Amino acid sequence: MKKYFQFEELGTNYRREFIGGLTTFLAMAYILIVNPLTLTLAHIKDLPDSMRMDYGAVFVATALAAAIGSIVMGLLGKYPLALAPGMGLNAFFAYSVLLGSKIPWQHALGAVLISGVFFLLLTLTGLREKIINAIPVDLKHAVGAGIGLFITFIGFQNAGIVVKNDATLVGLGDFTNGNTLLAIFGIVVTVIMMTRGIKGSVFYGMIITVIVGMIFHLIGTPTKVVDAVPSLKPTFGAVFSSFGDSSFYTSTMLGIILTFLFVDFFDNAGTLVAVANQAGLMKDGKLPNAGKALLADSIASIVGSVLGTSTTTSYIESSAGVASGAKTGFASLVTAGFFLLSLFFFPLLSVVTAPVTAPALVIVGVLMVSSLGKIDWTKFEIAVPAFLTMIAMPLSYSIATGIAVGFIFYPITMIVKGRAKEINPIMYVFFVIFVLYFLLK
Repeated sequence: MKKYFQFEELGTNYRREFIGGLTTFLAMAYILIVNPLTLTLAHIKDLPDSMRMDYGAVFVATALAAAIGSIVMGLLGKYPLALAPGMGLNAFFAYSVLLGSKIPWQHALGAVLISGVFFLLLTLTGLREKIINAIPVDLKHAVGAGIGLFITFIGFQNAGIVVKNDATLVGLGDFTNGNTLLAIFGIVVTVIMMTRGIKGSVFYGMIITVIVGMIFHLIGTPTKVVDAVPSLKPTFGAVFSSFGDSSFYTSTMLGIILTFLFVDFFDNAGTLVAVANQAGLMKDGKLPNAGKALLADSIASIVGSVLGTSTTTSYIESSAGVASGAKTGFASLVTAGFFLLSLFFFPLLSVVTAPVTAPALVIVGVLMVSSLGKIDWTKFEIAVPAFLTMIAMPLSYSIATGIAVGFIFYPITMIVKGRAKEINPIMYVFFVIFVLYFLLK
């Protein structure tokens, strides 16, 4: 094992890798709670049961997808990089696809599977890098910031901080409501811990909020701590039923598939570079074994869709593990082991409510919006598509719409500015695709 992961060459050992893997798990364990609540639209009232995924099955799918993805990354990519269903992508899956477009969750899983297969093919053929390089860096940052705003907006809604208002569309909620106050308390506690640089702040913040919620009888007390693993049957393999339905083959689904693909592109590439650079694994500015690491990401997405969850991707929280000493894929195996162990603690985690997870959405949103500082706002031809990409996501309640608007305006502003030669031909293809996406929607 030491030889396979090159412990001596990288100056690490089992203890460091174990601590690093555990730290990464604690930093991203919140996804075990947030993902099931998000995909099942738990806080949405008066929703037909056919539109809801099974909570227990999604919990199991989340843990298994994270474990399998991390194992593949550890063994194949050999990076201290853990995977799990991605934040932002799960929000797009639930709020834009299921709730916004009224598309069955089986169809949404089908879109995740197809995007994963495309991701795999593009990685194997080497086209993945060409497509990523074709998209202007400013638009990539705008997409990340827009998703951050969208996630934060959802967090505020779940908390009851922002509510529907007939006069102004949105307004402030009832700050005398116990659940809203609990969410605000969670946000404050999590912000304090994050500011202090405490590792695993988001997870610990949720635990503290749950305890306070129980004390004030806002959250039920679990009757068990450990129990049998919930059944995966309600979601396992359900993805394949979508391919026999003619309603699956529409322009709307094409836009959804492309969105899953694009966001996963940006997420994985950025995270991989950031974590590898932090761990000192970059060699001459290049990523060794990068192809296999990207392969692990695409495989994880395909497996996750079959299990019953949204796109599985690399987590930037892995940087917490690297900061604790992790340098090899063995740390990812440790993280995977803890995700598998968490399967037996479903009773303990199932009492968590939407107000408890709201702080996690807000904090993740803050971290994602930081990419705004990397956009060149001094050039109007760049600022317009970047701004429209970012603002259209929360206002239209759709990540896909934000990407489409930005990718349509970019060629227009660049051509008018006389910078047509700087536009990659692939961006014209995206322009046509997204114009058709709106016309045929």
